[in-house]
Amino acid sequence: MKKFAVLYIAPQSAQAQMAQSSPEAAQEGMKAWMEWADRAGSGIVDMGSPLGEGKEITSTGTSDISSSHVGGYGILQAEDLAGAESLLDGHPHLMMPGASIQVYEFLALPGM
Repeated sequence: MKKFAVLYIAPQSAQAQMAQSSPEAAQEGMKAWMEWADRAGSGIVDMGSPLGEGKEITSTGTSDISSSHVGGYGILQAEDLAGAESLLDGHPHLMMPGASIQVYEFLALPGM
């Protein structure tokens, strides 16, 4: 079984989305996510989380991240990338206009 990083991409930050959402809409959104989680089952390693403010760290210093479209993350497991992709079929994140999901396979570190 391989592991995959899932990045939830959106035109608006998770913080802004959450601030603009009514309690009823937030509850409906979570219901859709939990229904997806039930379908994905053991393919979910880490349900993940929405992401808030961040910092970019370089060899010359640290700065605020002014524009990031990464709104959250998760970790899945599947036999291959196609299997991970199938776990994301019908994902509720994709109901948001302009949203997408990026999936990356974790590679084994040489010698580890």
